Amino acid sequence: MHRKIYLQFLLLFVFLNSHSQSKVQPFVNGDRVVFMGNSITDGGHYHSYIWLYYMTHFPNMRIECFNAGIGGDVSKQMLERIDNEVFAKKPTVMTLTFGMNDTGYQLFPAAKADSLYQLKINTSLTSFNQIVALLQEHPEIKKILIGSSPYDETSRIKTMSLLGKNKAILAIVTAEKQTAKDNNWGFVDFNKPMTEINKAEQQKDSLFTMQRPDRIHPTNDGQMVMAYLFLNAQGLAGSKIADMSVNAKNGKVEKQNNCKLTGVYISNSNLQFNYFANSLPYPIDTIPSGFGRPQRAQSQALTLIKFTDDYNQELLQVKGLKKTDNYTLKIDNKIIGQWDGSAFEKGINLALLAATPQYQQALAIMHLNEERWEIERRLREYYWIEYSILKPKGMLFNDSEATMDSLQNYAKKDFFVAATIPTYQKARFKSVRDAWQKEMDLLTDQIYLINKPVEHHLEIIHSN
Repeated sequence: MHRKIYLQFLLLFVFLNSHSQSKVQPFVNGDRVVFMGNSITDGGHYHSYIWLYYMTHFPNMRIECFNAGIGGDVSKQMLERIDNEVFAKKPTVMTLTFGMNDTGYQLFPAAKADSLYQLKINTSLTSFNQIVALLQEHPEIKKILIGSSPYDETSRIKTMSLLGKNKAILAIVTAEKQTAKDNNWGFVDFNKPMTEINKAEQQKDSLFTMQRPDRIHPTNDGQMVMAYLFLNAQGLAGSKIADMSVNAKNGKVEKQNNCKLTGVYISNSNLQFNYFANSLPYPIDTIPSGFGRPQRAQSQALTLIKFTDDYNQELLQVKGLKKTDNYTLKIDNKIIGQWDGSAFEKGINLALLAATPQYQQALAIMHLNEERWEIERRLREYYWIEYSILKPKGMLFNDSEATMDSLQNYAKKDFFVAATIPTYQKARFKSVRDAWQKEMDLLTDQIYLINKPVEHHLEIIHSN
């Protein structure tokens, strides 16, 4: 009972926290959104999961999203590349998150930890303030500051915890929140809600974490939590895919929210009608994936957040059926499942049924979006080499054979460079990068071609 009450309190905390953020407007048709950050953005999925929601829930509203994360970056490095990585894309919206790398990875003596962390915080905020000054010169861009996902200090995993690090990150988050308030910008906090979820789950399993064993990088379930918090901050919770109710006795349509029901017909205790929804269900990836280990599935986040309740409701209610009799649901002449009359009376969430034609349509969108993400990741690996390795050597965008030879020598002592060289070897040619960009554009065009809902024919057939 105590645990149940705690979890209920946690859900209330997450809800209130995510709904008390600073003026985060939903995206609108034509928005170009740049997500700037460090490796959590660079290799992360949260921006892709956010875009997938817009692709499926607002199919007639096209937006473009861009990953501008670079692994290892601190605010100073983001300042140095903001022209090329943000302003050059002519965004209408940009998000900015930092702090994980800014606070360092040293194990400080307990007596000096606070003062040493404060020095790092001050250094980070100095560059952040310069970024703010630049952003103030671009009133045409809507700004959203994001408080970094947490460094998990409380999990009992083997990796040594750097005590005090997340407290230092929170100091940066506090500065971001105040800056957003002062400038009337948007603000979303990932840190506190994710920390609370980690702590709640660790009461059941002390080894639980939404981060990898490094305590830093959120796995795909954590990335989905981040997407959920962002969408909550935009005030989008509660917007149903569809909410329909039909009376099987008189054929009356009693509810049709975000959808349209026509051609209702009753025959021999069977009910049929045509159904058109303005949105598609949100497809959830059940296959573990992501960089590093462990690989976790997006779907594992559904036990941590109320995403299904808040964002994935395609409700079919049929009144007037015999409560104890069984009825088969067919969509476009395909059997979807069987329920008794009381279940239909209560309502069935079609968004949870992967066999429906509309869910299958949404799955194709998800896979195309994942393919787009994979190509974008290759480009981000190229830019990581450019900004993290070549720029400090004064060789930014000097993609010559000599540079390639230099990198191969450097890779002998740097695992991350060695792992990224195969991508750089191709991407250093502009024609290759242009081809990858064209491929992403084609994938995006295809998504916005196939994401339009279509009318379906539903039948509820008396089975006994």
